[in-house]
Amino acid sequence: MTTPTNFWNTRYDTPDYLFGTAPSAFIRNYAPLLRPHSRVFLPADGEGRNGVYLASLGHAVEAVDYAANGVAKARRLAAQAGVSMDIRQADLKGYDWPEAAYDAVVAIFIQFAAPDFRAEIFQGMKRAVKPGGLILLHGYTPKQLEYRTGGPSEIENLYTETLLREAFVDMDMLTLSTYEAELDEGPGHRGKSALIDMVARKP
Repeated sequence: MTTPTNFWNTRYDTPDYLFGTAPSAFIRNYAPLLRPHSRVFLPADGEGRNGVYLASLGHAVEAVDYAANGVAKARRLAAQAGVSMDIRQADLKGYDWPEAAYDAVVAIFIQFAAPDFRAEIFQGMKRAVKPGGLILLHGYTPKQLEYRTGGPSEIENLYTETLLREAFVDMDMLTLSTYEAELDEGPGHRGKSALIDMVARKP
C-alpha cells in the first residue's frame, strides 16, 4: 500500500518542479495584504514555490512538508533565489501547532486531507495565527472533478464556500470567492480549473 508520504516523495522525485517554480496566482494577488516583515507559516508547502516567493518579499517564512523530496527541492529553490527560510520535514497529522505564533498562515492546495484530518489542520491554523492575523487559503471546488487538471479525485477533500464559512465561522471573513481560471503551474496544475479563495482575519 502506498502511504501519502511515499506518494508525494515519488511525485517529487524528478529534477523538474511538479508545480513549477513561480508562485501561485493566488499568492501573488493576496500577498499585498500581509504586513511588511510578517512571520508566515506555510503548511504542506511542497517544493517551496510559494514560501520562496513570500521570503523574497522580505517575510520571515517557515514551511513544512512531509515529503523529504519536496523539502529538499524547496531548499534548493530557496538557495537559487538567495532567500533564507526555515524549511522542515513534518507530518501535519498530530502536528504541534504553536499558539498565536504567526502573522499569517498560508495554505495553498493542501487538499490531501480527509474531512476529519482537514478539521484538525484548520483548527491548528486558527490556533497558530495571532489575533489580527490572517489565514489565506486556496484550493479546488467540487467542479474541479469535471476538469481533472489537478487536485484530488475525492470529492470530500474539495472545498465549498459553505464548508469554509462553517470551518472559519469564528473568524472575520474578508474574502470568499469561487471562480474558474486557466492555470499553468507546472505539469501538476495545468488547464481550466475550478478554484476557491479565502482570506480570514482572527479577531
